[in-house]
Amino acid sequence: MTETPLFELRNVSKSFGTIKASKNVSLHVGHREIVGLLGDNGAGKSTLIKIISGVYAPDSGEIWLRGKRVDHWSVAAARNSGIETVFQDRALARQQTIVDNMFMGREITNRLGFIKEKQQIEAAAEMMRSIGFTSALLSPLSQVMWLSGGEQQGIAIARALYFNAEMILLDEPTTALSLHETYKVFGFSRQARDKGSSILFISHNIYHAWDLCDRFIILDRGTVTSQIHKSQMRDAEDLIKTMELVAKTGKAEAAQDYRK
Repeated sequence: MTETPLFELRNVSKSFGTIKASKNVSLHVGHREIVGLLGDNGAGKSTLIKIISGVYAPDSGEIWLRGKRVDHWSVAAARNSGIETVFQDRALARQQTIVDNMFMGREITNRLGFIKEKQQIEAAAEMMRSIGFTSALLSPLSQVMWLSGGEQQGIAIARALYFNAEMILLDEPTTALSLHETYKVFGFSRQARDKGSSILFISHNIYHAWDLCDRFIILDRGTVTSQIHKSQMRDAEDLIKTMELVAKTGKAEAAQDYRK
């Protein structure tokens, strides 16, 4: 790691009563990369995402942003720092239009507080085009309920980009999507990277992560066991084998020996 990371956790731990959900977790996300955060159900992915997004405060450890330690981390601090989260349910109002969803709670207003509807529609249309919406059937005034699952993920990603997200957390974005819709999400994610954002892709689907990500962070029972670049492995089966060995032995060295 030669470049200063965009975001880091250093020795972060979080417990809920006697349950240690995260144990001395250290990880980093670089600039303009797509990183997969992988692990089985119960590995601690959700806890880490909520720490990174400011929902949970860690019990111990440090959060670093652009090479500087950050104190008093919160949802507002994360958002103000350019970190946006797209949760599994996408947090969209399905009865409302695309433009309403993009600006909900952060409307463009004039000095009297009135919403600049035309400016919002133009901005939504431009952002939709920039990340790959090509259907003539969709406009900023389309209701979200008529969009496919992949397109709804795209709107959530476009919203994050409009508000200058440097890092977008995608929480299980391909769950319950068809293969075609999954690849739409991949396309939107790559467009976001090409526009300058980093993506933290949280998934338990190894094949989806392999197709999309540049690097992988493997979680097992609340601990980061490996951080591996895609170039260090042959294919998705190699990644699966790595995860299985770490889970079986509890040692990252076992996976390193296997890849030699």
